[in-house]
Amino acid sequence: MSQQQDVYTDLVADGDELDALVAGLDPDRWATPTPAPGWTIAHQVAHLAFVSRLALLAAAQPEVFLAHAAQARADFQGAVNAALEEYLAEPPAEILARWRRDRAAAAGALAAIEPGATVPWLVTPLPPSVLAAAGMMENFGHGQDIADALGVRRVHTDRIGHLAWFGARTRDFGYLAHGLTPPQGEFRFELTGPSGVVWEFGPADATDRVTGPAVDFALLVSRRRHRDDLALKAAGAEAERWLDIAQAYRGPAGQGRRPGQFSASAS
Repeated sequence: MSQQQDVYTDLVADGDELDALVAGLDPDRWATPTPAPGWTIAHQVAHLAFVSRLALLAAAQPEVFLAHAAQARADFQGAVNAALEEYLAEPPAEILARWRRDRAAAAGALAAIEPGATVPWLVTPLPPSVLAAAGMMENFGHGQDIADALGVRRVHTDRIGHLAWFGARTRDFGYLAHGLTPPQGEFRFELTGPSGVVWEFGPADATDRVTGPAVDFALLVSRRRHRDDLALKAAGAEAERWLDIAQAYRGPAGQGRRPGQFSASAS
């Protein structure tokens, strides 16, 4: 699939699907712990609302975004934590309302940008379609934490193809997070969607290959499941090593998930 194929529409659909998981919760259930240490459901939604706000500013008010980014550069994590606390000071209904408002506006603003243009982002400018795919990965990973907290098994669609593409595109992030030099050679990724469609990325004759379900691949690169609990296969020593360090986001890897922490039916 092309990474631009309906990515903005699919970003909206993913957000709406996750919204349905939390919309009917009693306010006290927003305090339910999730698998992310120290984070409740409220933390997860607040984070998504904050990221949506950043994407909206980057797409619609790039000068404002750049000013915020410059102020946060000295202590980026501190700035993120301060923003999160701002959201968490509000009741769940307001957190949800802010997320709804900004995610819809961000998707619309990204879709309105010319495909060949870029928008500023935290490290380097990105094409709007890439930022939309990154937003889908945010929804997927934090949505999985919420689903795990609620004991809900999600039903995935071929929208997961955007995440398969994005995870392949960000292959090197895992190396960088561990202070390693990424290999020069490309990997071959062959990932199967829920409908049975196969998405292929990288040269067909690559020595290192990763194959398996696209949903499992998204769980791996979002670090929501341990590789031992996924039906992914690696061929080649470098691909085998990569399965231990894979992540589709910059920065520290975090502790991830333990082998056997979740049953196969909990994905």
